[in-house]
Amino acid sequence: MKLEGVLEGLLFVQGDEGITLEEICKILEVSMEEAKSLLMNLKKAYENEDRGLRIRFLGNAFKLTTKEEHRAYYQKLLTQENSSSLSPAALEVLAIVAYNEPITRVEIDEMRGLSSDYTLRKLIAKGLIKEAGKSTMPGRPNLYKTTHEFLDYFGLATKEDLPKIDIESEKNSEEQDLFTSIYKEDEKILEKV
Repeated sequence: MKLEGVLEGLLFVQGDEGITLEEICKILEVSMEEAKSLLMNLKKAYENEDRGLRIRFLGNAFKLTTKEEHRAYYQKLLTQENSSSLSPAALEVLAIVAYNEPITRVEIDEMRGLSSDYTLRKLIAKGLIKEAGKSTMPGRPNLYKTTHEFLDYFGLATKEDLPKIDIESEKNSEEQDLFTSIYKEDEKILEKV
């Protein structure tokens, strides 16, 4: 098995989080020098003009990123008119933001259980979500909220027109389901035991 291919997969899976040199050594079970060599070889392969990605060291981690010189094409993709329909992930992120705004990406990720970075960027590019300042949390992450375009897109006059969600009854029904089995015990079988 070629470790460069495994490393490439690790970089892809880690996405925006990236991977540290120490993590590479531990996961691939190689020395620091071998990990550096693998990274340099892979980085060199990505420098070819035929490739659309590159490896960068950002925030104490190695990450796969797009090439800056291709930025205009990525912008076109994000703002295409024919890509106006929203994916289920985009609708989920929009709902989380709409009902909890202002909210940070980390809070959105915690609610969804997975990364929302790409989806947030697409929603910002479509004008449905915008940055709304900085949080007071450590690191001062960006806060996000919906826009007037969001209201227009869904035919709402104000945010108050969003459907009401009774969170308490949702919690109670979930708790009840935990204790109520859909399977019924057959008393005849129990008598035989």
